[in-house]
Amino acid sequence: MPGPLKPAEIVRSLLQGIAPPRPLFLPIVFAHAARLEDLPLADFRKSPTKIVNALRQIRGHLRADGVTCYYDPFLEVEALGGIVEWNTQGNIPAVRWPENIAKGELPEATALGSLPKNNPSGMPSTNPPNNPVAVAVEVIRRLKTILREDCLLMTVVSGPLTLAALLSQIAPGDGIRYEDLPASSITLASSVIFGIAKAFVDAGSNVVFIREDFLPPLSDDNASGWLSHLEATVNIVKFYQALPVLLLTDERSVAGNAAVIAAQPWECVVCPAIYDFSHPIDPEALKLPNPATLGLAMSQKCALIDKFDDTELDGFTRLVSALRPVLVTTGGDVSASANMDRLRKIGENIAR
Repeated sequence: MPGPLKPAEIVRSLLQGIAPPRPLFLPIVFAHAARLEDLPLADFRKSPTKIVNALRQIRGHLRADGVTCYYDPFLEVEALGGIVEWNTQGNIPAVRWPENIAKGELPEATALGSLPKNNPSGMPSTNPPNNPVAVAVEVIRRLKTILREDCLLMTVVSGPLTLAALLSQIAPGDGIRYEDLPASSITLASSVIFGIAKAFVDAGSNVVFIREDFLPPLSDDNASGWLSHLEATVNIVKFYQALPVLLLTDERSVAGNAAVIAAQPWECVVCPAIYDFSHPIDPEALKLPNPATLGLAMSQKCALIDKFDDTELDGFTRLVSALRPVLVTTGGDVSASANMDRLRKIGENIAR
């Protein structure tokens, strides 16, 4: 899906507040790469070599504007000592904290001081430490030496509210309020996210998604607090001339907070996920003061692969035309069984 501008040029325009002539197409595709290597995701995510090989295959076939160097919704939890337990298929993880961390207590941020630093020689190391942040950094470094400016290197970190809920062992639900998240949890979450995002952009990531899986009801006051916890991560990503993208994956909470979201002075691309293209969020409710800050995500709950039929594709294309987003992605990692031909067609449609 070639365009008049290379993806890296579009990123540079967006960082200057200029909307591009076409949206970037940046679906999050990582689990499918494990399938190409015929490995459980739990094993695949430990091998930089296998990740790089599979992502190069996906890049050649999908022809999106970027590749997902690493995706792990529990990345920060592991950095803080949490234990991710995989099922027998190695695809559906659960999290538990060590026994010495009681509910309501916070882990110590001891891992932050050992986050991977960029290699001054510019050469990828041959034996990265066996932790997910180090593996992700190694993948970024290797792909940076292989792929040219026409392909963006994408990474994903958790948002401060999403991570704070995990750290506090609070299950997000309809009744949760902003005040239910301890301030200490949000502060720790923000620090962890900042450290990992910095490691990613230092290694060469061009796009960093900050993924919030839920939003409590927001007022102007607590929305400002939320933005203040996003600020450091957004700023460090932009300092490295990379694009920060706030990915809001829960359509219901986005719809309930649309007016407050639209009123904020965003310094990043805001990307709400849409589940139902026949009854989407009112486009007018999502209009942001700066058109260069609105993106759009297709939720992975939308069977955007085999069951994403022509009617849904047309509906989504019309929504893109109405909203004119600067970036189109997915609300998370697409299924390992995703039909790449179908996904590529979606990208071709929105680039017209």
